[in-house]
Amino acid sequence: MTTSPAGIAWTLDDSRTPVVLHADAVGDPVAWVARHRAALHQAVDDHRAVLVRGLGLRDAGTAGAVHRELATTLITEREAFATRWTYEPGVYSSSKWPPNQPMCMHHELSYALEFPSRMQFACLSAPASGGETAVADAARVLTELPADLVDRCERDGWLLTRSYNDEIGISWAEAFGTTDKAEVEAYCASNEISLTWTAGNGLRTSQRRPAVVVDPRSGERLWFNQIAFLNEWTMAPEVREYLSDVYGRDGLPFNTSFGDGAEITEDVVQVINKTYDSVTQALPWRDGDLLLLDNLRMAHSRPPYEGAREVLVAMADPIRRTQHHQ
Repeated sequence: MTTSPAGIAWTLDDSRTPVVLHADAVGDPVAWVARHRAALHQAVDDHRAVLVRGLGLRDAGTAGAVHRELATTLITEREAFATRWTYEPGVYSSSKWPPNQPMCMHHELSYALEFPSRMQFACLSAPASGGETAVADAARVLTELPADLVDRCERDGWLLTRSYNDEIGISWAEAFGTTDKAEVEAYCASNEISLTWTAGNGLRTSQRRPAVVVDPRSGERLWFNQIAFLNEWTMAPEVREYLSDVYGRDGLPFNTSFGDGAEITEDVVQVINKTYDSVTQALPWRDGDLLLLDNLRMAHSRPPYEGAREVLVAMADPIRRTQHHQ
């Protein structure tokens, strides 16, 4: 146990991530966060993932106020791949993903030109079992992956294709926050996304992004993408087979390929996910916890869970891709 310059008691264990900060019996969580805002930001810079335990977040109003206090800017999500509930502008539920299916490791909005620098998670109700927000260090993942795969992804990048319709997955109106096709076209043009309108009010988009980026602060190379999570081979087999039969592979809600358009095969997805598994760490949620992540340097996931789970999410302080992130 050590004490930070701001007088906060830390549990620091270099073998575990996230580090734990104890804020027991704070009384007023919003005032406590306001008082320690700079120290919390520094902690995330130093440790990449910080769990604040004992903050006592019990309702959405307080959690939203904490999210606003910590962030300079809260992001309004665009290009979402799953439905969220909006509690207030910039404060969302976790993605509505089936509890019995895992959400694989990913960096939030790593397929977008603008993505959050930090992720903020407030747990109002912890599940009975499972459902942790697990983390994986992007620099470690890069070093553990096969060198030939890293070289290819670094050279070619990765391609995300999405197909929107009114029958499966999130609609394009939900993803882009508008029912105006001209607004969607303008957004895509300014964010390097190719699009084609399809029959039945459908939309197909594609965007090429780098798979490996450089942290401008440390110079570290980082595995930063959603190549495996948004690939067809990460879907449950029965779901993939059904969707492929009904809509064809080109009509899947999302899929990924190498940046040159070559198929990413099942074995490649398995290698990526197994590498993530080898470096994944997690702590079980407790009611009232706050988890802060550096979204550039730390991927996150959610395993299956049982019981009620309520986690409010904020995407904070956007980064626009520059030469550092190519």
